[in-house]
Amino acid sequence: MLPLKDEQQIRQLADLELLARQVVEGFITGLHQSPFHGFSVEFAEHRLYNNGESVKNIDWKLLARTDKLFVKQFEEETNLRCYLLLDTSSSMNFPISGINKLQFSIYAIASLMYLFKKQRDAFGLCLFSDKIDWMSPVKSTAAHLFYLYAELEKAYNNPKTNTVTNITQVLHQVAGQIHQRSLVIIFSDMLENSLNPEKLQLLFAAIQHLKYNKHEVIIFNVSDKEKELDFNFDNRPHHFIDMESGEQVRVHPNKIRESYHSLLAYYKHELTLKCAQYHIDLVDAYIEGDYNSLLKSYLIKRNKMI
Repeated sequence: MLPLKDEQQIRQLADLELLARQVVEGFITGLHQSPFHGFSVEFAEHRLYNNGESVKNIDWKLLARTDKLFVKQFEEETNLRCYLLLDTSSSMNFPISGINKLQFSIYAIASLMYLFKKQRDAFGLCLFSDKIDWMSPVKSTAAHLFYLYAELEKAYNNPKTNTVTNITQVLHQVAGQIHQRSLVIIFSDMLENSLNPEKLQLLFAAIQHLKYNKHEVIIFNVSDKEKELDFNFDNRPHHFIDMESGEQVRVHPNKIRESYHSLLAYYKHELTLKCAQYHIDLVDAYIEGDYNSLLKSYLIKRNKMI
């Protein structure tokens, strides 16, 4: 009989795998039933036939079933290297009640990994805060999937306290370590540089480093829309604590809401402009939302790369 700790770990992994499978299969069903045509989750097996190319790889059986011409694609043609970067700094533990940004990101990453495995894409995981804390190799096996699920479980069950972010340094390190022409997917609240123009420029230089090495990049900007973006707090004094530094301040939200919105809007505008300049997909990932838009953003990017 397995020790209790091992039994609990297996049960948690099963729950994570089950959730990921439900999210992905529900998304696939909705995709097939919607007018969102041209995006298939069977990339590793088929693609639409293009007029003028050889007919030797047409799947005639699939033509009989669907009345459409599909070409069989071989694994070496379609494998994509995907690196998932997860910010595990303390600010990702917000909010305190309900699902927080870290938990939302872990569920999203687990779902993406399940989709990668389904498509036979190779994938790896990087956990970071002020540095790279842990980074896996890139593989496409089922054993690798559950190995990474185990690391996600550790991050889920052991959130960091008073840990700052240094995404700029991390992106430079990642750009120098990973295989060229990969897809890099970042899950972070991107708050580290929001009020410091100099840090903001350093962040853009790190993002440019990724693009210089021919990587495609998606940034899922994870946030609590109600509290962090709308700044929707009760009309009374509140005690705010910085989850990374521990710094504390007591303010009345109504007195700072306008300036808060103004600073946040400037930062979002600058970030959006730079990402557009470098052809990086910047996707708002609200923890109040579902995972379908995240999966769809990945499929759109992937279609552009194959």
